[in-house]
Amino acid sequence: MLSKRTLEKILSKKSLWRQKDETDVAEVERFIGQQMEISGTGESGKSTFIKQMKIIHGSGYTEKDKKSYTRLVFQNILTAIQALINAMEKLQINYLDDHNITYAERLNHVEVNQVSVLESWQPDAIKRVWNDHGVQQCYERRNTFQLSDSAKYYLSDLDRITAPGYIPTLQDILRVRVPTTGVIEYPFELSNRVFRMVDVGGQRSERRKWIHCFENVTSMIFLAAISEYDQVLSENGTDNRLHESLDLFSTLLSSQWFQDTSTILFLNKTDLLEDKITKSDLANYFPDYTGPKNDAKSAKKFFLKLYEERHSGRHKPLYSHYTCATDTENITFVFDSVKDTILREILRTFAAN
Repeated sequence: MLSKRTLEKILSKKSLWRQKDETDVAEVERFIGQQMEISGTGESGKSTFIKQMKIIHGSGYTEKDKKSYTRLVFQNILTAIQALINAMEKLQINYLDDHNITYAERLNHVEVNQVSVLESWQPDAIKRVWNDHGVQQCYERRNTFQLSDSAKYYLSDLDRITAPGYIPTLQDILRVRVPTTGVIEYPFELSNRVFRMVDVGGQRSERRKWIHCFENVTSMIFLAAISEYDQVLSENGTDNRLHESLDLFSTLLSSQWFQDTSTILFLNKTDLLEDKITKSDLANYFPDYTGPKNDAKSAKKFFLKLYEERHSGRHKPLYSHYTCATDTENITFVFDSVKDTILREILRTFAAN
């Protein structure tokens, strides 16, 4: 928390200081804190981070809130199994058990968006298909097709999720994938100050809706899913996801709306990177990487350097952190370490004008 004396000094420069009491201090902190944008490409973890803020600093999730996610969990499961079924055909992988072909065909005809509960036959069918050796082989090649990061999490815990009376846990909610469309604002109050976080759609088709909406943004949190170095965009199936993230980062930094913003970089999905890097050679996708093979620590440093290079030349520093957006403890620690930095940068800008 910034001292009252610091705020008085800043406010006197702006001729806004009227009554020097704690109420005014809180009001100014509220005013200054209402200008933060969260950006990144699709599936970088923006919405997950917002959910964490609701858990850590917001109202959390009531039992009613949790129950409302049941439908989305079921839809995520069906979307994942259908993606695997379609990839089996595309990659020409055979099912070990021919009986699972029938289950797969039936599951593939389900209209996922119409699902609110699982039909009686579906849990067993999903389990059988998921546990098929051929499908497991297909899963190991998941970087070659579009599959949610949460697929294994849900599909490996079907007994719990499909049990009668199931209510999603916080971790279930954090892992639900629902693409963000347009611009959505979330206010969070932290020690008498309000952070107005703006979550924006990350897919290419969504960016034109929000790229011009941030005239008053003073801080930007940019999330980059560094585990996606060997994956391609869902939009076109060809462009590398991490290259797309780097390009978006450059675009935002060069935009007139972000010339005076503080930039906080979250190199996200470190848990997935640590698992993937042991099987997928980074140098195959980024030839400039010359570090040790299958080494997560070296890979993280390499990715950080790529973003730092895009940020070079700006008059404000880049604040970077390695994150796992589904890990509440990690996000609590990281956000606590950056929130005062964010506010100080905002106040510094405020005082200079």
